[in-house]
Amino acid sequence: MRKIHSALLIAGFVLLPALLFAQFNNNTTSPFSRFGLGDLQPYNFGRSTAMGGATIGSRNAQQINVANPASYTSGDSLAFLFEFGLSGKFSSYKNDIGKFDTDDVNFRYFALSFPITRWMGTSLGLTPYSDVGYDLLVNEDIDNTGAVQYQYYGDGSLSRAYWGLAVKPFKNISIGYNFYYFFGNLSRNAYVHFPDYGDLYVIEKIEEIRMRDFGYNLGLQVTLPMKKQQSLTLGVTVENKPKFTAFNSDISLKRLYISTGGSTGYTDVDTISYVNEVKDIIQLPLNVGVGLSYVKKNVLEVNADYCYQGWAKARFFGDTNPLLTNRELFSAGAEWIPEKYSIKSYWKKVAYRAGMRYEGSYLTINNQQIKDVGISFGVGLPVYRSNSTVNLSAEIGKRGSTKNNLIRENYAKFNLSVNLYDLWFIKRQFD
Repeated sequence: MRKIHSALLIAGFVLLPALLFAQFNNNTTSPFSRFGLGDLQPYNFGRSTAMGGATIGSRNAQQINVANPASYTSGDSLAFLFEFGLSGKFSSYKNDIGKFDTDDVNFRYFALSFPITRWMGTSLGLTPYSDVGYDLLVNEDIDNTGAVQYQYYGDGSLSRAYWGLAVKPFKNISIGYNFYYFFGNLSRNAYVHFPDYGDLYVIEKIEEIRMRDFGYNLGLQVTLPMKKQQSLTLGVTVENKPKFTAFNSDISLKRLYISTGGSTGYTDVDTISYVNEVKDIIQLPLNVGVGLSYVKKNVLEVNADYCYQGWAKARFFGDTNPLLTNRELFSAGAEWIPEKYSIKSYWKKVAYRAGMRYEGSYLTINNQQIKDVGISFGVGLPVYRSNSTVNLSAEIGKRGSTKNNLIRENYAKFNLSVNLYDLWFIKRQFD
């Protein structure tokens, strides 16, 4: 019991500052994050990131698989797992007018997991859901008005702090759930300038969404044992149209540039519209995932996932968003370990991973769905005389297109995660 209390105490000390960090941190500078709820973050952790993100069917005893809460019973009955991850993304954006480059490096997640009994396991942690971060400038000439300059910028993040529980009611069958607190702020703003008038006045629009509420998702895994330490696992996850409390603010102002008494700057002269902290509901879509995992113990694992999210029917303050469409994600990957317990070669104990993914995203811009395609690869480096692992991975991909006056993003992602594995729940024979 002392070990369990220590685990919970550590979780509390780590979780509180991490919650505050996630609340005000931002993980993107993408113009695509201007729409919907921003850039949706992947549901996978370090190990499966290198495997295309496919993880719904995976039951690896040395990973925390938050994508399917049924996996929490897969760990050793004596093991305590703690994992955290960092990521960096380097992007080059291009359209018919020009191009620009961005880079983002940030904390991604943390989680811990441990058994309660031989047939029950639990996990808790903090994961990102979506990020907004962009700054765009658009110039236009309008008849009888002259030059008009539009500036669009926004920031913010949505996160989930979760607690999950899984049980094995029967041999080779596991069911589980993640109960989470969904929270964060998103801000989207716009300036309208009139350069031909010396920027005498501007129009500013400030829109903010603040979300907070509880939700849950469910998971199932069914394993079919086969000969020669092989097995096949089918995984299923469901999240049924969760509803969250949201507060919407939308303010539009006309500001005049003045210079009096030695001071200069813009001052508010007219409020065009004003909506402040109106409480309503945002209903996210039905989310269904199916995964299949083939395992040859300590040698090979091959995973494949399909996920569907019905964003076309998601409702924001009572209305659907015409820019959103249904999202589909296909991913597949594999892990190969030459000789897990080799005593002669460290590199034979390393886990080598690769994968690929295809996403029809939830954004439809200029009547064209934004597509995202990528390949990934990486390694799991075992720590000396330990079951802990350092996971390194990279992903190269392309999102969007330059057709129909759109933007294409070529990106490279680099991920680092540390998985700490310890045996905590050993009953002492001698005191």
